[in-house]
Amino acid sequence: MSSVVSDLLKDTPLPKFFKIKQTFPRPVIKPENIPSVVHSQLEAPKFADQIKPGMRIAITAGSRGLANYARILKAIVDFCKKKGATPFVVPAMGSHGGAVAELQTSILNGYGITEEVIGCPIISSMEVKKIGLTPDGRDVYIDKNAAEADGIIIYNRVKPHTCFRGPYQSGIMKMMAIGLAKQAGAENCHAQGYELLPKNIHMYGQAIIDHSKMLFAVATIENAYDETCKIACIHRDDVGDAEPVLLQEATDLMPRILVDACDVLIVDELGKNFSGDGMDPNITGTFCTPYADGGIKSQYVCVLDLSPETQGNGIGIGMANATTARCARKLDLEEMYPNSITSVEVGSARIPCVMKTDRETIQLCVKICVGNDKDNPRIVRIPNSSFIQHIMLSEAYYSEVQGRDDIEILSEPAPLPFDSEGNLLDLEPRVRS
Repeated sequence: MSSVVSDLLKDTPLPKFFKIKQTFPRPVIKPENIPSVVHSQLEAPKFADQIKPGMRIAITAGSRGLANYARILKAIVDFCKKKGATPFVVPAMGSHGGAVAELQTSILNGYGITEEVIGCPIISSMEVKKIGLTPDGRDVYIDKNAAEADGIIIYNRVKPHTCFRGPYQSGIMKMMAIGLAKQAGAENCHAQGYELLPKNIHMYGQAIIDHSKMLFAVATIENAYDETCKIACIHRDDVGDAEPVLLQEATDLMPRILVDACDVLIVDELGKNFSGDGMDPNITGTFCTPYADGGIKSQYVCVLDLSPETQGNGIGIGMANATTARCARKLDLEEMYPNSITSVEVGSARIPCVMKTDRETIQLCVKICVGNDKDNPRIVRIPNSSFIQHIMLSEAYYSEVQGRDDIEILSEPAPLPFDSEGNLLDLEPRVRS
């Protein structure tokens, strides 16, 4: 990169930062209790009676990094086995993993979901089967292996979507309409754009309930600390009424950055394991469509790196204004572009300004801010959009957050720790325990 850019940025001062701990409501199910919670609900006749000895049962697994992912999935698998059925897992990821079957399996493996751990086969294929039509005459597809099974169990988390609002967002209906439908079905559902996606998710999801052997759903809600706090088993006939209630519960528990606005937002890591948009705009305010809003308001956003779990899929990087050369080198466009093409939204896959170092990436965003105090800018730094209990604020916030019940100050303001090359020394990947 030209030294001219470095010369333009070298005198841009960066403020001191201090660490804070944010506090949110924390209902939780202890991990060791999860199998018994799942099994106790599934023992109800409306679920247990649907699983007969000898049945082949397909269980969905998506591309997000869910809390207790393998533990919950294994509990469902074990219950099916207990009833004498033969379960198998199907990756229900739409076009994720570059719309390649082997890569979708690899994504699951990256979350610790292997055949050895969950105790059943993972059968991955991009082949779909038409199972019916929507009320307005459009083809409805689902994974061929799931379509030919004797029953389907939908397992997914319910939470607000990153691109639109409606009674059905990221949850059971979407897992069927887009995830289980693979690339072909996901493309159909997205074809009319995000403005109509809430309507289409409901329409396609309900059509899959009506025309497939979907038995029931196991839905989870997570608290602000990305811990499982609710598990709800829902009969196929009750999904339409139950999911909006779960969505509201999930929305009420969402974390947020407890200051409303900043000049610059620094995101250490971006990845599909944190959000479908790499960084959840419900937290970061980086929405790629006009059909949803929320999160912190900022002038500029910079992303410093990709998570290992995202395997080069940098979807969401386009909503940043600057990134590092290190991050740009990790981008796998063959992973990113199928997702954008299928969802008919390419803005989140654009490449922002690429700077040589972490320092210059942050300096660029500070330098181009308008109306801010150049000597004391308001900057928020988060590790990623999932783990925001501990974050950093620039010194401009120090007096403002004193004495707040929901914020604990953990350190005095100090300079960011850069090495001799201008890269941060405290960049550590945050992964689920």
